[in-house]
Amino acid sequence: MDPPHVTEFASQRYFEKLKQLYDVKDQPQAAQSHDGSLVAQPSTFILPIGRHPEHQSDAALKTIEKKRGNFSFRSILPTRGSSDQDARRSSTDAGKKKSLPFDQLFLALPNELKIQIIASLPLSDVLTLRLASRSWHAMVSLNELPIARYHLQHHVPAYAVRLYPTPELSSINFHYLCGIWHRLHVAAKLAYLICEWITKGIFLRVTEQQRLEFAPQRERMRRRLIPLLFTVFHFFETYRNLHIQYIEEHGHGLLKEPYTVNPIETKIMNMYDDQTLLQVHQVFPLVISSFCRRLRPPSYVGRVERSLRGYLKDKPADDVYATALCVGGLRQVERFWEIKGYNTRRGAVDNWYHSVTKEPMESMTKPRRGLLGLTRKKSSFNMKDTKDGAHTEPLPPLPTNRSRLGLVFGTSLSAGMPMGPLSREHLRLIIPDLPPLQQIWLPTAEALILDRNIVQRPQDIKRNAQVMLELIREDGTAEEDEWWYGRGAPESVRPPLEAIEEDTIE
Repeated sequence: MDPPHVTEFASQRYFEKLKQLYDVKDQPQAAQSHDGSLVAQPSTFILPIGRHPEHQSDAALKTIEKKRGNFSFRSILPTRGSSDQDARRSSTDAGKKKSLPFDQLFLALPNELKIQIIASLPLSDVLTLRLASRSWHAMVSLNELPIARYHLQHHVPAYAVRLYPTPELSSINFHYLCGIWHRLHVAAKLAYLICEWITKGIFLRVTEQQRLEFAPQRERMRRRLIPLLFTVFHFFETYRNLHIQYIEEHGHGLLKEPYTVNPIETKIMNMYDDQTLLQVHQVFPLVISSFCRRLRPPSYVGRVERSLRGYLKDKPADDVYATALCVGGLRQVERFWEIKGYNTRRGAVDNWYHSVTKEPMESMTKPRRGLLGLTRKKSSFNMKDTKDGAHTEPLPPLPTNRSRLGLVFGTSLSAGMPMGPLSREHLRLIIPDLPPLQQIWLPTAEALILDRNIVQRPQDIKRNAQVMLELIREDGTAEEDEWWYGRGAPESVRPPLEAIEEDTIE
């Protein structure tokens, strides 16, 4: 047999020769069988890996140690007792690490890393962390500037920032950020509701198969409606503020002021670029008609059918629609839309309109006296339900500790929601001076569109069927902003099914 060095090093043939060489060295002695042939004797060399030394004879151990010199495998190989001890120690250390709660592990991080992690969470989760404990509330509240800036840079669309410009760097807080998200949330919900109404009432997609086939068109329509409804929200919110300011400055309203176009609406529409003004103007009749359709009976066939189906109330007057839009805004419109049942929905509209137009009932000046001259408690029968936008006097401040008051209520979110309820004094100023429903937006916007030469003729403004086709068209979607829309509506902006389904017999 050739020596191993003759063959190429590390080749397959090299290892075969090396194995044969070791086999020959391990068999120095051979026993002779009865027939004269040689029988190899088993080797006495035993590798001590995997076996305990106590199972070997003392002579074998001395022989092994003599061949190895001062080196011993027992000094580096773990024994059974040491292995069990290491396993118990590792399990104990792991138990100690698992016993630490998450808040302690998180609070041990550097402050910059903690704020970066919190800022990457959704806004709803960031606000929920403020309710966990006082330490979490203080951590989030004291660092609302970097958190709000992160959300403005990564999650707020460009058209929302154009309509509501960011304040100074030191003034960016949760109130500004949550106000934008509130308006976007209302616009997204109303877009969903209007798309469902258009799908059933205009495109007549009623069955499940028809709705599945129309789903891509409905999704494109919803995505295009959200920024337009957001602009409508901005219009009514700004109009209410400027209208009250105009009455306070001039001492009278617009009804006593001769004008060709509404000066307040003109001031607001000058904030919009040409493309935004034209698109909102084309969609505005669709928004108003869908809201009016929601508040009138579904059928006018006859009195018998209306009585059988339970539609006992007629549609509201135009003043109710104008008050709901200019005083309550799109948030109030969404609340009315989501109420199930026509009679219940009409009752909620009447209660809300009564709460903003009528003065509250004055309590009796002389208290009634009972037996033995004892006074009686005031009856709560005449107390109005403050739900659905009822306006009441503010409650007296709570007798709380000043430090706790500053911790909980002294934050930026205590300023209130956008387009909140008006005071009774402002309601008395603005409601008698509201324009008719047909004069809101449409005349002023069309005059400005022609004055800016956005279109050459009034006939070039798309209406009705052309607007529907424009909303569901397939081309142009790649260039549109998809920051919020996606391919499906999130659960937070999906309204209840009762607001979409047809009214049943009550």
